Amino acid sequence: MVRGKTQMRRIENDTSRQVTFSKRRNGLLKKACELSILCDAEVGVIIFSSRGKLYEFASSSMKDTIQRYRKHAKTPPDGPETQQNMENLRLEAAKMTKKIELLEVAKRKLMGEGLGSCSVEELKQMEQQLERSASIIRAKKMQVYMEQIDQLKEKGKILQAENAMLSEKYDQCLRQEPNEQREMVACRERGENLEVETDLFIGPPNGAGIRRALPPEN
Repeated sequence: MVRGKTQMRRIENDTSRQVTFSKRRNGLLKKACELSILCDAEVGVIIFSSRGKLYEFASSSMKDTIQRYRKHAKTPPDGPETQQNMENLRLEAAKMTKKIELLEVAKRKLMGEGLGSCSVEELKQMEQQLERSASIIRAKKMQVYMEQIDQLKEKGKILQAENAMLSEKYDQCLRQEPNEQREMVACRERGENLEVETDLFIGPPNGAGIRRALPPEN
């Protein structure tokens, strides 16, 4: 038989209400015990019946569990601790605002603005501070210059190596060129020494044929 969905409202019958309370109480305490064992959790359950009877379960000590709960429980929004925290935050915000204003005034003075109310000692302090800042800036600038010079030196070495390699290739080409010229001259001389017979014979090879000379080439 399929159980129907239980309506979440107060059971009006006293007997049925007591039976349901006993069953669900035992089930809740059993689940709490299983949770503490399976998950190694600290569990505490407190139940008061409608007649004021106490039922409880604690995986360790109920008193210790309650004290631990009080330490970790959230403070109500309007509690005294929350108000104290809000007051501390307001004071901290006021301090930060004052510091920002002082820093803004000091910045304007270092930029040369609003110096009318400064004493001689304050002006000396600002002068020393500016000199220290300028010294740090100059040192950083020299460092950047030296790094750039080192980079340019490295590039110069690379260019010198490439230039030497190109010069060597150029010298090799110059050494090969006279040999090629000599070979061309030799080829032309051999072509001039070759004799080509340009006479034309008509008739059988062994007979007396008619020999006709070809006209010379222009």
